[in-house]
Amino acid sequence: MNIQAAPKARAGPGDRSQPARLPAGIASVLSVLSSASVVLDSGDRVLLTSSAARAFGLVRGDDLIVGELLALVRQVRRSGEIREGEIEVSTSSFNGRTTSFAVRVAPLGSAVGDGGLVLLLAEDQTESRRVEEVRRDFVANTSHELKTPVGALALLAETVEDAADDPEAVRRFAGRMRQEASRLTNLVQDMITLSRIQAAEPVPDPIAVNLDVVVAEALDRCRMKAAARGIELAASGPHGLSVPGDEDLLITALRNLLENAVAYSPERTRVVVSTCQSSEDSIELSVADQGIGIPEHDLERIFERFYRVDPARSRATGGTGLGLAIVKHVTAAHGGKVTVWSKEGTGSTFTLRLPLRPDAPAFSGGPVHAITQSAREAVS
Repeated sequence: MNIQAAPKARAGPGDRSQPARLPAGIASVLSVLSSASVVLDSGDRVLLTSSAARAFGLVRGDDLIVGELLALVRQVRRSGEIREGEIEVSTSSFNGRTTSFAVRVAPLGSAVGDGGLVLLLAEDQTESRRVEEVRRDFVANTSHELKTPVGALALLAETVEDAADDPEAVRRFAGRMRQEASRLTNLVQDMITLSRIQAAEPVPDPIAVNLDVVVAEALDRCRMKAAARGIELAASGPHGLSVPGDEDLLITALRNLLENAVAYSPERTRVVVSTCQSSEDSIELSVADQGIGIPEHDLERIFERFYRVDPARSRATGGTGLGLAIVKHVTAAHGGKVTVWSKEGTGSTFTLRLPLRPDAPAFSGGPVHAITQSAREAVS
């Protein structure tokens, strides 16, 4: 970390005109800390600061400009006791975004002998807080989702006991139990898959994955559900394309897109999987349907875990609310990006853009409109 001495201030009234002497080696000690650090003298003048403290907007010139921190520094100077706390700072340096800090303030040496020096350490906790909020939301949502099939199974088991003398009722309720058990199994499996890939780390040992195999396997796994609703599944595009990655994860992502397309499409419509090499460095894998479409205000949130555009319909179709989150994380693990085009009453097209090399940057350019249009033409 870059440690900087504060700009030399002009002489002024009171303590601020007489800089205190810094303890030997303090700059070396602070340089190895990850926290933003500031040393202030008895007149609240900044004597030493890290580049991080300036970057976060805590220090300007030789002044600590965050009022809450300055008040904490003065309390420590008066009491001689270490204080800790958490604050949120909104600065123009970060486009008005709020940054959360874990703060520790301590006297540096003796208050008298060292000129009332105080050390301030501020650790950026913004990302860890965000992760913690995501974790809490995930646990809460998962608990809620698990309660539904578990409660249904318990109730159905009691009903079966009461209907022991009615074979037809037993068969009917046993079928309902199988449905709830299947829903519970799918939810647990989706949670396992998501926990495996949500760390945003690349696929550890990518191999060449034949997209013909991925498409064929995903279509095969969805064919029974599609046939039950009279929905035609088709594939288009050149054969022989491959990408580096994990075959099972790519099949899972494509299967989730296909299952969504089937679940949200009217009977006797068409769902098409299209492949295309969109640039020298990337391919696109699209799933287009003739379904009900997605409202524009929901498009930014559909990849969130447990987010549902239509909760009642999702539960009726047995969805777990994790499918699109899995698609997003699988694509990210392959260095790619997932996008969606949708129009209410017309249908949706989900597109996975995947790099052709493990070290290629995520594809961000190219004829996206042309490819989406091609996928829409194939499904029409």
